[in-house]
Amino acid sequence: MKNNDNYKVIGLMSGTSLDGLDIAYCEFTREDGRWSFILQKAETIEYQRELHEKLQSGTELSGLELTALDVQLALWMGKGVNTFIRKHDLSPDLIASHGHTIFHQPERGITLQIGKGSTLAAVTGLPVVFDFRSLDVALGGQGAPLVPIGDQLLFHKYDFCLNLGGIVNISYESGGVRYALDICPGNMPLNYLAAKEGMPYDAGGDMARSGRLIPDLLRELNALKYYSLSGPKSLGYEWVRAEVLSLLESNSSPVVDLMYTIVEHISYQIAQLISQTGRTGRLLITGGGAFNNYLIERMKAYLPANIVVEVPSAEIISYKEAIIFAFLGVLRLRSEVNCLSSVTGAMRDNCGGTLIVI
Repeated sequence: MKNNDNYKVIGLMSGTSLDGLDIAYCEFTREDGRWSFILQKAETIEYQRELHEKLQSGTELSGLELTALDVQLALWMGKGVNTFIRKHDLSPDLIASHGHTIFHQPERGITLQIGKGSTLAAVTGLPVVFDFRSLDVALGGQGAPLVPIGDQLLFHKYDFCLNLGGIVNISYESGGVRYALDICPGNMPLNYLAAKEGMPYDAGGDMARSGRLIPDLLRELNALKYYSLSGPKSLGYEWVRAEVLSLLESNSSPVVDLMYTIVEHISYQIAQLISQTGRTGRLLITGGGAFNNYLIERMKAYLPANIVVEVPSAEIISYKEAIIFAFLGVLRLRSEVNCLSSVTGAMRDNCGGTLIVI
């Protein structure tokens, strides 16, 4: 295993919105103490229907069923990576896999991302870094978010980095310290509602745009206890299901009205958080929600005028998290800090991830 200033890495990201597995082949170079990257190839592979259903119900599986799913997911991921490598004639040094989150309850010392690293290494024949969150949780941290170190070292020209994924998270710098947190639910409730209309997601936000506000629901959403907590703090699927989806399920309003109200809720919470920082400047938006034109419009309507919203290329929007997890793998390989206590609340910065070398 080489240890220099140039690495070719495949990053794998499976998000909470279950859109598919993002695969990003990146080259990282370190010159004069500063990191840069080139995204060489990237694609997303959709989950097979059976696998998608199992992942969706992962929190309800027995221990034996979940253990089997851990291996099944890794086998599927490994085959997908092998196809990707052959298709593009690649020579990666390393695979860095986020895995798919099933449980995330850091207050109980619990976090679980499946997609067994040893199986992934065996199928691909490549070194693998996985299980990035466990060490930070063991050190008293939230185990999330992990992306901020990548924001700091790879996307330093932006004042804020906002990810509109299944859960919305943000990172920013203040006084030489990186701060980050999960803000609110994002695509998870929107995709949940779109599914009721037989759609995987609300393309462009057109369904939400056609709805009307449900004032009582918006007040209930904005009053959720999480928003009054101070950071570091993070969210998981269990919280969204218990606190947000339960409100949607108990509301008999038309789906488009529920969508409209969720978009208002997301936009309001993002603007509130950014305003509270007292900072101004450039806001980078990535994640699947960056393609939701209506959500971006509503965010801009709520945000202060001195915040400049920037939406990058479609590849960066879609694959930023996979790029950064590839980078976290590089830092783990170099035994350098890849998790910041200032954003997770752990007792110290740490270098998370389990490395398996074939």
